[in-house]
Amino acid sequence: QLEQSISTLKVGFQDFSEIIENTVDSVVSVQTNVGSGSGFFYDNDGTVITNYHVIEGATLANIVTHDGARHLVRLIGFNENADIAVLQINDTSYSRIKLADSDDVRVGEKAIAIGNPGGLDFTVTQGIVSARREDNNNEYIQIDVPINPGNSGGPLINANGQVIGVNTLKILGFEGVGFALSSNQVED
Repeated sequence: QLEQSISTLKVGFQDFSEIIENTVDSVVSVQTNVGSGSGFFYDNDGTVITNYHVIEGATLANIVTHDGARHLVRLIGFNENADIAVLQINDTSYSRIKLADSDDVRVGEKAIAIGNPGGLDFTVTQGIVSARREDNNNEYIQIDVPINPGNSGGPLINANGQVIGVNTLKILGFEGVGFALSSNQVED
């Protein structure tokens, strides 16, 4: 806990570049014949988490990793209500991002979204946690972090470099009103 507190304190006075360097390699671009989005490695077995709406209706899909490699992907499972999909590639050489306990997320803490908005691969945006919400049996973290089409399915990361949520949606017509499905629900 002390190590985690020191890490958080350091981030409060510095930029996020070290955290980004340690996590961006675990983020992927999910490209399908119907659109694109983002995702991240959940484990070291090639398992990727993304949003269901990123792959919904697709008949072809690829994962593009930080090194530019393209990987065929297969769908392992999904929860349409939670808008979560689990994919897998046949490569175990990529590192994962750890999930944080989203019950520990506090309103006002800094958050970072990594994704592929508008095809701009591996883009990083920062903001804060605005609120915690429940809707349709889902737990959301409301954020003011800029998220755009292509960010869907990407990780929302805390100051310790852990995933606190999966960027899922934003309210159109409003600035800075986005939502990430909580990491605890993703874990379930």
